[in-house]
Amino acid sequence: MKRYSDSPQILRDFLAYHETIKGQSQLTISEYYLDLRMFFRFMKLMRNDMPIHTRLEEIDIRDVDINFIATIKTSDIFDFLSYLSNDRTSNPDAAVPDYGISAASRARKLSALKSFYKYLTVRTKQLTENPVADLEYPKLRKSLPKYLTLEQSAALLQAAAGPNQKRDYAILTVFLNCGIRRSELVGLNLTDVYEDRLRIVGKGNKERFVYFGTPCRKAIDAYLIERNKKTLSDNRALFGSRDNNRISVTAVHRLVKKYLLLAGLDADSFSAHKLRHTAATMMLSGGVDVKTVQEVLGHENLNTTQIYTHIENTELKIAAEANPLSKLNFTDEE
Repeated sequence: MKRYSDSPQILRDFLAYHETIKGQSQLTISEYYLDLRMFFRFMKLMRNDMPIHTRLEEIDIRDVDINFIATIKTSDIFDFLSYLSNDRTSNPDAAVPDYGISAASRARKLSALKSFYKYLTVRTKQLTENPVADLEYPKLRKSLPKYLTLEQSAALLQAAAGPNQKRDYAILTVFLNCGIRRSELVGLNLTDVYEDRLRIVGKGNKERFVYFGTPCRKAIDAYLIERNKKTLSDNRALFGSRDNNRISVTAVHRLVKKYLLLAGLDADSFSAHKLRHTAATMMLSGGVDVKTVQEVLGHENLNTTQIYTHIENTELKIAAEANPLSKLNFTDEE
């Protein structure tokens, strides 16, 4: 926990609990750290007599302890959420700062607070009162996921070129066929590739198997011929980088963006995560039931998967309009 040395001991203990006992990902741990650090800084700013222009980033929170936390009330949480909604800006030095963060970002921070107070009241019993227990999450505007059409997916695959063509084609094919996350693809090892499936380690270190078809098998086999000629710093890795390390999440992000541009697609609207949306949408449109898609994607809750059923709704509308009876124009006249 040296990387969190600017945090109080009580926060480091919470992060260690979620990392070692709950087995949550480093991304989740990092988000908890950033969100709770901001919260403690805000609380100290409100409680202490600091200069009016003091920035949150300048506030030392290493002295925050259970006694300080015990004084925080629900009204303080509301003040923090109001600050996020109206006054928080990611770039205060901009010519015209954009104040207020999205409902989704506020919901993430409230989720971190709920986890933290649950840890203090239920797991370690350091507190008896939970000021966030009954707080509702900000209402989120639900939007349908963006995805590539079959033609756009084909164009993206055809765009793969250059010295790493076989590797890049295999990565794009795995995304579009298996619908796995970027972090899951980066974590793939050679031993995770089976004859007709991949062993995936997902969120919370949960394992699942994702099956693939012949095109994906061929793409992986073609890449493995090159991969087996290389020695990487982590030689377990399935996908390597040009400097012979395990490929990074950032490199995969840039790789996908590059081929989206080469395919003539909007690289601002699409991303590696949108390829996951594409895979889910294609599965559902191909007749796969939503419960199976949930298992493939590794979603803990079925509600998360059901957003992809929008494609089925669209096809039902098309089917209704194709019905010959829909062309008849009935009137009240005899």
